[in-house]
Amino acid sequence: MPTTQEKITASPIGRDTPRVDGPRKVSGRAQYTADFHFPGMLYAVPVEATIANGRIVKLDTAAAEKMPGVRAILHRENIGKIFSSVLEQGFEGVCEERRPPFEDDVVRYYGQYIALAVADTFETAKAAADAVRATYTKEKPNVETHLEADNEPDTVATTFEERNRLDSKRGDPDGAFASAPVKLDQTYVTPSETHNPLELHSTTAIWDGSMLTLYESSQGVVNLRGVLAQMFGLPKENVRVITKFVGSGFGSKLWPWTQCPLAAAAARQVGKPVKLVLSRKMMFQSVGHRPRTQQRVRLGATRDGKLVSLQHDYIYQRSMLEVHHEDCGEATPFQYSVPNLRVTFGRAKRNVGAGADMRGPGRVPGLYATESAMNELADQLKMDPVKLRILNEPKIDESKGIPFSSRHLLECFALGTEKFGWSKRTPEVGSMKRDGLTLGWGMAGCSWIAGRFSAAASLQLRDDGSVRVASATQDIGTGTYTILAQLAAQKTGVPLAKVEVALGDTALPEGPLSGGSMATESVVPAVFAAADNAIGSLLTIATTTPGSPFEKRKSDDLGFEGGRVFAKADGAAKGVPFGDLLKRANLRMVSGNGKSEATFGDPKAKFSTHSFGAHFVEVTWQPEIVRLRVSRVVSVMDAGRIINPLAGRNQIEGAVVMGIGMAMLEHTSYDPQNGAPINSNLADYVVAVNADAPPIEVHFLDFPDKEINELGARGIGEIGLAGFAAAITAAVHHATGVRVRELPVKIENLLA
Repeated sequence: MPTTQEKITASPIGRDTPRVDGPRKVSGRAQYTADFHFPGMLYAVPVEATIANGRIVKLDTAAAEKMPGVRAILHRENIGKIFSSVLEQGFEGVCEERRPPFEDDVVRYYGQYIALAVADTFETAKAAADAVRATYTKEKPNVETHLEADNEPDTVATTFEERNRLDSKRGDPDGAFASAPVKLDQTYVTPSETHNPLELHSTTAIWDGSMLTLYESSQGVVNLRGVLAQMFGLPKENVRVITKFVGSGFGSKLWPWTQCPLAAAAARQVGKPVKLVLSRKMMFQSVGHRPRTQQRVRLGATRDGKLVSLQHDYIYQRSMLEVHHEDCGEATPFQYSVPNLRVTFGRAKRNVGAGADMRGPGRVPGLYATESAMNELADQLKMDPVKLRILNEPKIDESKGIPFSSRHLLECFALGTEKFGWSKRTPEVGSMKRDGLTLGWGMAGCSWIAGRFSAAASLQLRDDGSVRVASATQDIGTGTYTILAQLAAQKTGVPLAKVEVALGDTALPEGPLSGGSMATESVVPAVFAAADNAIGSLLTIATTTPGSPFEKRKSDDLGFEGGRVFAKADGAAKGVPFGDLLKRANLRMVSGNGKSEATFGDPKAKFSTHSFGAHFVEVTWQPEIVRLRVSRVVSVMDAGRIINPLAGRNQIEGAVVMGIGMAMLEHTSYDPQNGAPINSNLADYVVAVNADAPPIEVHFLDFPDKEINELGARGIGEIGLAGFAAAITAAVHHATGVRVRELPVKIENLLA
């Protein structure tokens, strides 16, 4: 049996750990952005354009302004100055829709905000917004689904940087394709998908002189602070952003949207706190979406399956003003070994709101196309699709000519085939049966980028034996509160129950975005450095405090383990709890600060850093009633060391369910007459629910990646969605013989 001390010092890293914030959520004590209330608070509701292409000729606000309880109807003429923002160095100042609200009278997409009603109650504000009348000159909107690239220069501006439209090239892809004995040339289409997190976007703005405080549903409080400081001409230290809990975001809450400066401008005008909560319908119009993509993939191979040419030319839909880049070719240059490769992109303007990052941006639709092409090539070669991928496994990142920090995709394939029972697969269409149903089996590989954003953290050791760890990152429902508690417990030996975690406030040390699956890997070194600094100060206190048991020793003679300070010569068993030493010194706490530098985007990187994985999917097909179901999933992930396997499995399971939605259900349709999203509600925009979720097995490999951080941990929020739709469409073909190349899979596809 382990001793009490052994139990205390047992590592919390790698253990299934329930969410430390769970009790607050299930008891209702967790405050989301819309839960905050302040004396004298007013409510704001935007007025939305009911056209997608035209100009505002007249805005009639008279009836709305006369309503009892209405404090203001704000519009272009009276909103006050809102400045534009620009991208700053160090991945700051990021914003997808840079045009300040009400900047001009041009309407570029349906639902664009054209006025704002502010009133004593939400109901009054809604009635006033409905009473505003707009007169337009309008033109037919362009929401055409077929994409043809606009005539743009070779280098174009995108969200984060200028990009060359020739993404990547090596060898002679055209010549190699022309001479390849086996060729595949297909186009794959993914639709516009809309973020639908449970929590609606919301902002509450409060001014105190020149100080602006925002309660915001945000995945990046530090970035939002910088953007809003620019928009209102304030020093960053005059803006505070608070996000205690986020009801998920899927990327839609990464960057500021126009409701945020609108709420701030309204609060400035009326001199009171103003709350603005979007409706579900507005979420389909003005807070981003995954853009529609159209991707041509050409593969050339030898008859034994070796790739000789890969060409990936993709086009994505963009808004009339904004420059979001849907990086579908991100993984293409290194996923498989091929000597001749070209990746290019084009963009097609449409009268829709700005595109945005959505779980696995770029790589998720991109891997759908390239992994689907690999599956089709395997069928064409009459080769097992796993074998085809193994045959084309690269030894290095061939796009950069540098090694991978850690790549264990072959082990993912091996474990996945074993756990799924892949060896029992018969390749003929419709050849597998069970319980009167036709089975379809499919698989796909996947990957996701790994790296670190810059991060800072602080850690306090307190005289009651507790620990406080803090960082201005945020928990979007993925378990960041728990991860920071585990990290602090690991370094201090304090039980999780005695660790307090503070997040979601720009008053704290600057933390990373909750995006790109990089929050966890970014905070590890910062928290560890903060703990080391606090412990270093504690050891100094232990040797300098009169009456301390270590008074006459040097700091170097002391050790710290399990929450105790001890003389190395005597061993940890004779240690003294740090709280006792602080009390003796009459100190409430001792603090340490830590920072870590970004590795993401390093042009001089020595290693290519990614996570990898594989999905294996079974579908059941009942042609008599045209019923297609996903019946079983096995996912294997090579994602470094998993800090919390319980939360990790939750992440992959959630991504798999979202992948079922992507492959079989989700798509946003736009009305060609007025440009409105037609299915802008959760009744008509169908997402996967509990009844659609099959048994899901998740397996993690254990290969820590020490190039990322001390623990070797990488992020896992997005990789579970990457590649998954291609595994489903392969299974659909295996069961039905129907090759679906445009998502989602529809009944009419299967009836054709």
